[in-house]
Parts: sequence; C-alpha cells; structure tokens
Amino acid sequence: MSALWKTIFLVDDNASNLTVGRNLLSGVYNVYTCNSGVRMFKLLEKIRPDLILLDVEMPEMGGYEVIQQLKGSQNTSDIPVIFLTAHDDEETEIKGRLLGAIDYITKPFSPSVLIERIETHIGRVQKPEPV
Repeated sequence: MSALWKTIFLVDDNASNLTVGRNLLSGVYNVYTCNSGVRMFKLLEKIRPDLILLDVEMPEMGGYEVIQQLKGSQNTSDIPVIFLTAHDDEETEIKGRLLGAIDYITKPFSPSVLIERIETHIGRVQKPEPV
C-alpha cells in the first residue's frame, strides 16, 4: 500500500461485503475493514481516513449512531461518510443525509458507481507509471 493513496474505512457487519469492497478498492486506496462501529472507533484512534463507507444496519452500534458520534466530535466531524445500505427508501436516505452523510448508495451496489462516487467526493490517487 502506498502512503500517498487515500484511506478508506469500510464498515459493515457482513463479511462478504467487506471482502468484496476491499477487493474492489484496495488497488487504488488504502482500505481498512471493520465489522462494527465499535471497532471502527478503535481504529480511528490510530488512523484517520479520508472517507468512511458505512452500513446502516449493524449490531452493537448502527450506522446512524456511528455517524452521530463522528459528526458530534470536533476531531472527526469533517470526515466524509457515504452510507452503503440495503435500504432503498427515500426516508432512510433523507435521514442519513440529515445526519451528515455526503452520499447514499444502495446494496447490492454497482462497482463502477461506488468508485465514481468515491472519486467525486475524495478523488483518486493514480498509481505511478512504471519507468
């Protein structure tokens, strides 16, 4: 992994979603996976991400609770959050945006849509060309 690449946290309680997301994004971004909001906050003590991809429905601490805690702290309030969720209703999306999410993508997601949305919000660091 390159230190120049942007860092993404992928937070989801589903191991398959974590694997798919890591495999999709790890060639371009530094990707850290967490299977709970609690674990994400522990990782956040050591690493500051450029973006968080966050599931809404998780045990222990749901995505709404996670984003409220993130946005309520001066140290983390500026970290962009994109919700990734199976919920596809307008009310859920509006709630997520009101809580501070910059985007909302329904699962199953299209890999190209996910990458495009990430690039829209934080950009993409190109791999250096071989010499």
